[in-house]
Amino acid sequence: MERIENEEDFLDYRNKYTEEDFWDKVRRVAVKAGTKVVYSSLLLYYTLVDNKVKPTDKLIILGALGYFIFPIDLIPDFIPFLGYTDDLAALLYALKKIYDCVTLEIEEKAKAKTRDLFGDVNERDFDLF
Repeated sequence: MERIENEEDFLDYRNKYTEEDFWDKVRRVAVKAGTKVVYSSLLLYYTLVDNKVKPTDKLIILGALGYFIFPIDLIPDFIPFLGYTDDLAALLYALKKIYDCVTLEIEEKAKAKTRDLFGDVNERDFDLF
């Protein structure tokens, strides 16, 4: 599998994204993937559905979320302790690229949904960078 190093790499995964598959993956793997992976994916999701985001930024988001959804990537998701490290790296890379699009409202939605999925969440789990 190829390593995600730039925006063009994400384009290979954008067709793997559907909203239904995203929510299915989040619900199925939340506990195994952990709060940082889920929170990062939710930040990207809520940014994606924001109508103020540029199409070029949406392509980066679609690629990162597609990479998250697709189970066969650089490190397959089923490998214990390592399976989601590459997903987190891809999600964080995309977040860094589009972070100026992430509003306080988006952050609050992502935090609320993360708390909904995990219950009590340590505030440090929301520190990504």
